[in-house]
Amino acid sequence: MPGAGSTGSAGIGAVAPAGDPYRVYLDALTSAESRRTMRGCLDRIARIISGDEEATGSGQPWHLLRYEHTVRIRTILTEQGWSPAYVNKHLVALRRVMREAWRLGQMDADDYQRAADLPTLRHTRLPAGQHVPPEVVGAALAACDDDDSPAGVRDGALLAVLYSTGCRRAEVAALSLADYDVAARSLRVRGKRDKERLVYLTAEAVARTEAWLAVRGRAPGALFSPINKAGRLRAPSGRPAPMTGQAIADIVTRRLAAAGASRRTPHDFRRTFIGELLDAGVDLATTQALVGHASPVTTARYDRRPENRRREAVDRLQMPAARPLRPGAS
Repeated sequence: MPGAGSTGSAGIGAVAPAGDPYRVYLDALTSAESRRTMRGCLDRIARIISGDEEATGSGQPWHLLRYEHTVRIRTILTEQGWSPAYVNKHLVALRRVMREAWRLGQMDADDYQRAADLPTLRHTRLPAGQHVPPEVVGAALAACDDDDSPAGVRDGALLAVLYSTGCRRAEVAALSLADYDVAARSLRVRGKRDKERLVYLTAEAVARTEAWLAVRGRAPGALFSPINKAGRLRAPSGRPAPMTGQAIADIVTRRLAAAGASRRTPHDFRRTFIGELLDAGVDLATTQALVGHASPVTTARYDRRPENRRREAVDRLQMPAARPLRPGAS
């Protein structure tokens, strides 16, 4: 890897695919969205430190990285002007691919531990995104109802599920019909690191989901499926195919635009769900369990109540009336 340090990669053959830590690491990820994200991180690192705009992480000599190289990589990433959270995501990918090189016997334990001993960038940032007001959700649902095609019914159910569960877009995309329990009003969700949890639907969300299933049918397969221009579900061998997380994001954008609302993302629905629960007095532990956060600290970052209290404190101030100073006053 030229540019990472003095060793470089000149004269070093590409790592064989079967022993490529890049491929092994990506194969170990359970989520397609995680694979896309981490592949992008490693490919960007490979391009930055090699100077080759066409480079990918595949076949790179990750096993030759040492502490002096990874420290330099961290500095280069920081100098890109990216947010600390974005840089830290790349550092996670870098550590993990080196761990796979160690597991494959390509690095010894001391070299791996030293190279991976990189401090993350410290930062305190408000969660990205914005609140989705109830009137915006209502307008988007109305836009779906005005569309009498199968896509209108599907999208109405999809928005209702996002709003009433706070699920990540990849989690919704991965839902199957078998995950839906109408009697319990629940969905079985597989989150990050393949952790399962149950989330619950409001009565209105159940009604919209049932309306969608009347269109979709009860064949095993994905709960939400792509629909072609002819209004037919994509269902190879009669089994509804899954959507991608990006397709769900595109639906949110399209339906909000049709409602005349500003752009929001599926994560904005998640942010709103957490904020609404905490505003309603639901305890932090329950909220954390519903949204699948590994730490209550992450859930607490979405708590709007401290911000509301600070706003109320400022509202107690009274701005003095505008009037000129009397002579002699200062």
